Amino acid sequence: MHPSAPLSGTGIGLRHCHYRDFLDGHPAVDFIEVHGENYFGAGGRDLHVLSTLRADYPVSLHGVGLALGSVPELAQAHLDKLARLAERIEPAQVSEHLCWAAYPQKSGHGHASGHWNDLLPLPYTDEALDLMAARIGQVQGRLKRRILVENVSSYVEFSGSEYGELEFINALAQRTGCGVLLDLNNLHVNAVNHGHDACRALLALDPRHVGEIHLAGHFKGEDCLIDDHGARVADPVWQLYEHYVTQHGAVPTLIEWDTAIPALPVLLEEADKARAIARLAQPVSRTPAGVAHV
Repeated sequence: MHPSAPLSGTGIGLRHCHYRDFLDGHPAVDFIEVHGENYFGAGGRDLHVLSTLRADYPVSLHGVGLALGSVPELAQAHLDKLARLAERIEPAQVSEHLCWAAYPQKSGHGHASGHWNDLLPLPYTDEALDLMAARIGQVQGRLKRRILVENVSSYVEFSGSEYGELEFINALAQRTGCGVLLDLNNLHVNAVNHGHDACRALLALDPRHVGEIHLAGHFKGEDCLIDDHGARVADPVWQLYEHYVTQHGAVPTLIEWDTAIPALPVLLEEADKARAIARLAQPVSRTPAGVAHV
């Protein structure tokens, strides 16, 4: 297996229902992204397919289970499985979320941790920044590589936050040397749900930290937008994407689709649209500025 080249261009998330499409042909995408937890096993068809496709496509490992901002200690067994997968696949990059999900609880054997199956938002405080920086340091040390951290969608905000969402993640990147996975759908969802201006929020983020962009669809509920990854990218998100790449240059971009997954040509159409928009922009340097590793 050749070493993975850095990500570039436009990719899609690889999902089980599209395995045969990829194995039988060579869909016109520049990279694929998978949820690493689906490939933690020592063998099996999923890992076989990913290993086979890795010969043709750069792979981005996107984690959903480390819950970096949780109070309980980082799940070492989970991190070890991720490290083993990264060693086997040699991905172009690894990413996780700016969230928490684990919580301490008492059991008959003392203290244990419970875990919600969600990506819960953090309070953007100095205390949370210290915790996240330490956790990212652990992960980057174990993986021996820089990771990207993604902003998440949310439906409530903490009144005690001391930073804006992207101001917080920018400070985290400066402090730890991590990169940023900028999810523009999440940014739009939060802007609508909390009455913010998404374009103004972007001013807090140094574009040199941004290593990947996610685009996805959402559901318009009665009182808020729901980040369900179950539809085509909405027009306001496309507009936000065009605004960003016009201002800051092309960035590797992924189309996410996780529920009500359509036939592969629909995802390829979305990827083609992102590619056409990105061609309007000139590439720029993505070397992080002001980095101080923990």
